[in-house]
Amino acid sequence: MRAVQVPDAGGDFEVVERGIPEPDADEVRIAVDACGVCHSDEITKDGLRPGIEYPRIPGHEVVGRIDAVGDDVTEWREGDRVGVGWHGGHCFTCEACRRGDFINCENADVTGLDFDGGYAEYTTAPREALAAVPDALDATDAAPLLCAGITTYNALRNSDARPGDLVAVQGVGGLGHLGIQYAREAGYEVVALSRGTAKEEKALDLGADHYVDTESEDPAAALQELGGARVVLATAPSADAIESVVGGLGIDGEVLTVGIPPEPVGVNTGLLVGTRGSVSGWASGTARDSQDTLEFSALRDVTPEIETFDLADAGDAYERMLESEVRFRAVLTP
Repeated sequence: MRAVQVPDAGGDFEVVERGIPEPDADEVRIAVDACGVCHSDEITKDGLRPGIEYPRIPGHEVVGRIDAVGDDVTEWREGDRVGVGWHGGHCFTCEACRRGDFINCENADVTGLDFDGGYAEYTTAPREALAAVPDALDATDAAPLLCAGITTYNALRNSDARPGDLVAVQGVGGLGHLGIQYAREAGYEVVALSRGTAKEEKALDLGADHYVDTESEDPAAALQELGGARVVLATAPSADAIESVVGGLGIDGEVLTVGIPPEPVGVNTGLLVGTRGSVSGWASGTARDSQDTLEFSALRDVTPEIETFDLADAGDAYERMLESEVRFRAVLTP
């Protein structure tokens, strides 16, 4: 099979020929139809987490069909259409797993870090890491939903926001353009926050009720003029941007961060005390959460805006993603 691997930490992508992998007893093999390119692939590319074994095939937004099933797998069949996201399996035995909190498994595997991911024609994955993919979704549309989609959808549905509440989405990019759509379909009054006016028309087309240019006006003041936000979904990885919206929270409001800035975020706790507000984070989710995201997206026609690349052009897709030149998600097709 063709695959794209990272030979070592910081190495360039290599297009290689590899043997087609055989699934272990508790795994399936997937013939890959599409794999998204995510900023988190940088962790594998540059060795940003200790313990990654190289060479490694990145990719944690994988969609395809099962073409081989391990001996112990009974819940999946050859031909099933499945996806694999960031959460690549759990141990079932640690304290978090015993409580059913699989996303916080102490021994969780990450697809494309702890085992080879989807930058390939075939990959294997543990049985518990699989999400069923609805037939209504194209593979190239479904792939980004396994990271950018689940991250925004699962965060919003686990927030305290209710239909009619003011919900702001900070950043109109790979995460934010999906967050706006999910917020609209959930029945919120949606505010898009972004620098400049270049993305205003797009944000409104995606379903935002209001647009705030954070270069020309104070986003906190703008949110307060609208009544104060119940939730600000912070998708852009900028500490300054996150700090700038805390003052825009309404009573019991929450800044919910899913974009991770490289630097610490400073928070004026006085603003939080005055509103019973909070700043918190949300992890993406498990395979069942991914499947919920896919099913809701198919039901309400929520799809990412994508650019597709041949597998051999993974390096170009990755660089364009890093430079924010892709609108809004890059997807590889074998």
